[in-house]
Amino acid sequence: MSDPLVTTAWLAGRLDDPKVVVVDGSWHMPGSGRDARAEFSGGHIPGGVFFGIDEVCDHSTSLPHMLADPAEFAVAVRRLGVSRDSHVVVYDSLGLFSAARVWWNFRVMGHEATSVLDGGLPRWIAEGLPLETGWPTPVHGDFKARPIPALVADLAAMRRAVDVGVPMIVDARAADRFSGTAPEPREGLRGGHMPGARNAPWSTVVRDGRLLEPAELAAAFASAGVDLTIPIITTCGSGVSAALLALALARVGREDATVYDGSWSEWGALADTAVATGPA
Repeated sequence: MSDPLVTTAWLAGRLDDPKVVVVDGSWHMPGSGRDARAEFSGGHIPGGVFFGIDEVCDHSTSLPHMLADPAEFAVAVRRLGVSRDSHVVVYDSLGLFSAARVWWNFRVMGHEATSVLDGGLPRWIAEGLPLETGWPTPVHGDFKARPIPALVADLAAMRRAVDVGVPMIVDARAADRFSGTAPEPREGLRGGHMPGARNAPWSTVVRDGRLLEPAELAAAFASAGVDLTIPIITTCGSGVSAALLALALARVGREDATVYDGSWSEWGALADTAVATGPA
């Protein structure tokens, strides 16, 4: 796998390529007051389509934006114009945050030709590149899901990881949420972290809306006590910033990192899961 990022120049030169599908994966934290769908309509990269993280998901669970059934995912992205030979380029309106979750969705579904736009929409706008408004009507694609279960961790896998200590658990939440000194943004969740987890806040791998360079990423993970030579599971509040850590790990050659889809929304809500507080 090559660098999971593409530049604005690379994308700007390929907007007319029918095999390049530009996907807006913007999503905002509950209570932010922002509407990603409305923002997309008001201005997006030309030819772009909108991937609703809370729409293309498993609606049979109360957990937020869990992975969709592969067949349902395939139907949804075909409607966005994605085909088996498409190169999907995902961006978001914050520079780099939720786009990584969409990137991970496509990777789990077996679509390797998926990249994230370095710097996202803010960088695109800052460089004076064009926008368009409204909602597109793409021609349906022929996408076919080929799921890779090894990229997803469930509750049972997390219990084993806590008990055994491998894979290493890396939590992307802010330090105060990890330690349990700050409340969780979702009601009903305990504070703290999974015993044995390391804390690598997602903000430490991003600068000005862009993913750090590989050497800087390796240093950031080392500073957090992350061993890049052993299996890794990333987690966060609801599986969004955990995917951002997975993107960062892919950039340093660890394309095999697993994401705990339920994350703290699941673990922190259960009465029988172990919780530790304080720093790692």
